Amino acid sequence: MDGQRWLARQEPQWRRYESLLQKAEKRGLKKLTGREVQDLSGLYRMVAADLARARARQLGTGVTDKLKQLTLRGYSQIYQGGRRPAWRSVWEFVCWDFPAVVQETWVFTVLATAVFLVGGLIGWWFTWRDPMFMNLVIPQRIIDIVQEDGQLWMGSIVGSEPLASSDIMQNNISVTFSTFAGGMLAGLGTLYILWINGLSIAAIATLVGQNKLAYPFWAFVFPHGALELPAIFLAGGAGLLLARAVVFPGRYKRLVALKLYGAQGIQLMFGVVPMLIIAGGIEGFFSPSPGVPAPVKYVAGLSLLWGLLLYLRRRPV
Repeated sequence: MDGQRWLARQEPQWRRYESLLQKAEKRGLKKLTGREVQDLSGLYRMVAADLARARARQLGTGVTDKLKQLTLRGYSQIYQGGRRPAWRSVWEFVCWDFPAVVQETWVFTVLATAVFLVGGLIGWWFTWRDPMFMNLVIPQRIIDIVQEDGQLWMGSIVGSEPLASSDIMQNNISVTFSTFAGGMLAGLGTLYILWINGLSIAAIATLVGQNKLAYPFWAFVFPHGALELPAIFLAGGAGLLLARAVVFPGRYKRLVALKLYGAQGIQLMFGVVPMLIIAGGIEGFFSPSPGVPAPVKYVAGLSLLWGLLLYLRRRPV
């Protein structure tokens, strides 16, 4: 009889504990409020003690097995970080954590984008006013194909799509990681790469525009550029986060600031790499394909950009 009264008194607490435990297992301890974490910790100790009492009172294997499982699950969450399956951690990062860190660091991404656009404006201005300037920025081979043959140079990709796509991915990933790492040079490396890329792209765009090839050129650029350019801007933002830690650590010691802002930068880069892989596949197979009409490429590029913006605005329900 005493045992039954004890069970009746304790079972509501066990249910509360199991509810908090399920929430922690599903979304992680970080998603719990401070009060919920405190309650979970206290209830865990109570359940562990109740397991010992249930064994002493010989309340049966049903009760003791249940309390044992609850205790083990609680120990896993509180002392071992949950040890969630890797696929679940990856899924949660893709669904929520990457958009969240983009939203938290949007100022740095906007600043990186602004530097790129300033470089682009300078590239357009000088290329348009001084034809000799393009020889300093654009490879002569590209200039000859556009001016003398009156066509674009991307046709060389057709027929060697797998190799071209692989080379494009490697090059883009290399550039973005250099952009990120450039933040350690007080941001000068990051700013230079953003500026020079903006200048080069604008100079090429001006060249093709002067030779009446702007429509097919942007039809080629839009599909993969919808992911590739935002990836560069995000990598630039990650580099500027490192620069902030180096130059303006604020109330933190510089090493602590590097750990704090560097962690955010690394999270951004984890999201950037898949974007570049997808963009590389599109640039190697879809963008240069002569069988895809230009209007379809424009629509595909705009759709990808719109979808990316919606994805980056995601917030936990």
